[in-house]
Amino acid sequence: MSQLQIRDVRTILTAPDGVNLVVVKIETNEPGLYGLGCATFTQRHLAVATAVDQYLKPFLIGKDPLRIEDIWQTSMVSAYWRNGPVLNNAVSGVDMALWDIKGKLANMPVYEMLGGKLREAAVVYRHTDGRDEQEVEENVRKYIDQGYRILRCQMGGYGGKGHKFHSPENAQQGSYFDPDAYTRSVPRLFEHLRSKLGNEIELLHDIHERLVPIEAVRLAKQLEPYRLFFLEDALPPEQLNWFRQIRSQCATPLAMGELFVHSAEWMPLVTERLIDFIRCHISAIGGMTPAKKLATLCEAFGIRTAWHGPNDISPVGQAANIHLDLSNPNFGVQEWSEFSDKMREVFPGCPVVRNGYVYLNEKPGLGVDLDESKASLYPCHNRLPEWTLSRIPDGSPVRP
Repeated sequence: MSQLQIRDVRTILTAPDGVNLVVVKIETNEPGLYGLGCATFTQRHLAVATAVDQYLKPFLIGKDPLRIEDIWQTSMVSAYWRNGPVLNNAVSGVDMALWDIKGKLANMPVYEMLGGKLREAAVVYRHTDGRDEQEVEENVRKYIDQGYRILRCQMGGYGGKGHKFHSPENAQQGSYFDPDAYTRSVPRLFEHLRSKLGNEIELLHDIHERLVPIEAVRLAKQLEPYRLFFLEDALPPEQLNWFRQIRSQCATPLAMGELFVHSAEWMPLVTERLIDFIRCHISAIGGMTPAKKLATLCEAFGIRTAWHGPNDISPVGQAANIHLDLSNPNFGVQEWSEFSDKMREVFPGCPVVRNGYVYLNEKPGLGVDLDESKASLYPCHNRLPEWTLSRIPDGSPVRP
């Protein structure tokens, strides 16, 4: 057989559920041997596609697809400037696709090449919401009846809803929320849930960076009695030093990382043990190759993984998460958003959840395929979600 080479690289854009997804397909000179990788940056999908199709493709054609580490290292620095979400996602799509190819060539699932299984399935958590404490409780109980034991609980979405605002004249449009009303409501919510559900169910909450640092410190302390599984994104990446204040004042477990794109962001949090769960979106940090290294770093410092897994990740990307989950000793939990019937038609081989655990299909590679003809039925859109345009009552724009 002639030496294996990359023959073609291209992006496939699709939105079966109205959320922009970016998938990279790498074809080799071996007939029928190709790989898929997730490069989804929903709000800038066209920029990622351009980076792959116009820049990485000519750089990769003719290279040996089995040299994953070499391709990752050289792709990351080929533009000189690096470590931004657009380029990282582009490199991630390539990286995952190469792992998919290697697994198919070896005729084994990717987790086998990462050291093999440590567990048969990955425990997941689901998202619950509601207009008030009682509705959140009802929705939590619905998931409990389906076998889930770890639930993220919000009340009115990120920052809460239904608050009355006292805003100035001609205030700009945006997604408004009241930080003070929100912080008063969260302890009430978890007091209610613990009184009704007891301590057998694990509960989470996502601040989603919505508070100034000192209020995040106060809320983390107020939630300590309710024994959260973790408190997510208490601070924006620009205010990471404040994690020291939170850690020094309470024992609420902390999760952070979905916006990280650079090792300089997570390194101090890990090495100083300022968080308990690393939450990176693995395509935003460059794919499976850096994610595996990050997981190993975290293991050394007693920190568990909880990779980002919302609805703006493709089934290919979610499968990559789970291959890491099954093979990493310091796995904690996997965020999960269920795939629709349309998504499963576009992406045959999606992972499945049973009784609160997610299972792979055990096929070689990542195990997920893509029906390009069906993917073309669901074109992407080019409009920003309203929640990214967050404002507080006086009209000031804030981190979303």
